[in-house]
Amino acid sequence: MKKLKYIALFGILIIVLASCDYNRRTTGWQYFDDMVTSPAYESYTPNPNFADGKTMQPPVAGTIPRGTVPYAYEKTDEDRALAAATLVNNLEPSKKNLQRGERMYGIYCMQCHGEKGDGQGSLYVSKKYTYPPANLLSEKMMANPEADIYHVITVGFGIMGEHGSMIKPDDRWKIAMYIKNELQN
Repeated sequence: MKKLKYIALFGILIIVLASCDYNRRTTGWQYFDDMVTSPAYESYTPNPNFADGKTMQPPVAGTIPRGTVPYAYEKTDEDRALAAATLVNNLEPSKKNLQRGERMYGIYCMQCHGEKGDGQGSLYVSKKYTYPPANLLSEKMMANPEADIYHVITVGFGIMGEHGSMIKPDDRWKIAMYIKNELQN
């Protein structure tokens, strides 16, 4: 009986010692090699797994990114007038909001509309764009409400592209607020 205890103890000792890996340079055994060497494709490389042959795929039609609300208006003259009449900016024209609006204007708007909003941005002055951007200081633009500017930033107007996918709604309101309170005053 004592002999069986020693054999069992010896067996357990062998199993414990065999299970310990003293080689710190290896991660151990690999059961699924594809977990270590990923078969992933880089974003802009060809990919035979998709019908269009591209790795980066557009979002599924009809999906909405988390945390966003779909914009109810389209890029039409009727929707522009409706948006200008119905949308309301709930942000206060505080110093912090105006500074943020100025910063966002400098990033997204100044290259076309100019530092002063006079339509003399670097892209137009350098002749990279031959069609003049809107002069935000014109009488027509000064008469437009903040909501109109917000709408145009969101969906675009004329040759101006939409920026709604690039700029958060609050920042669009802050840009419109900056244009109305700082550039046009």
